[in-house]
Amino acid sequence: MLPPASFPVPGPGDAARHELLQSVVDVARAIFGAAASSVCLLDEEADELVFQAVSGEGEEFLVGRRFPAGRGIAGWVATSGEPMIVDDLSRNTSFDRSLAESTEYVPDSLMAAPLISDARVLGVLEVLDPSPQARSDVRELDLLAMFARQAAAALRVLAPQAAGSGGRVLEGERREDALQLLGSLERLLRGTG
Repeated sequence: MLPPASFPVPGPGDAARHELLQSVVDVARAIFGAAASSVCLLDEEADELVFQAVSGEGEEFLVGRRFPAGRGIAGWVATSGEPMIVDDLSRNTSFDRSLAESTEYVPDSLMAAPLISDARVLGVLEVLDPSPQARSDVRELDLLAMFARQAAAALRVLAPQAAGSGGRVLEGERREDALQLLGSLERLLRGTG
């Protein structure tokens, strides 16, 4: 089990983090042919996961919504630090149907991977109702986990205060390098790189 990160949840004025997280969910949704994708970051002080970016179903109203960090599959992934794929959520006891119903979208299947950087869990990347060829395929889950690790690394670079750098903000060339890292990963995953 990995320790949670003391990671500041991005505020509405943090355009660079928002841009990064939105890119992550948009790319993940496209790669896996999913109905939706989301990133929830861990708010350690409140012991909650917070929707920070959503693509597809729920994107109009889920950002900013919070739920207890130990609930559902996202909670299990955040706590364990392990990715998970579930083809039939109606048969999975970890799935919190009431939580899903409260988001107004109840998926049939999902893939989830922790956002891990420096051996700390920052949050969870979920892909809801991925295409049938992505389901139950360990290679696809490994791909999602790799994408989540790279996204977490880019997020850490954009938010060095989370890594204990005393609140320095990444600027100029280093900020551009972080954004290029995510762009390179996107091209690689799409097979155009």
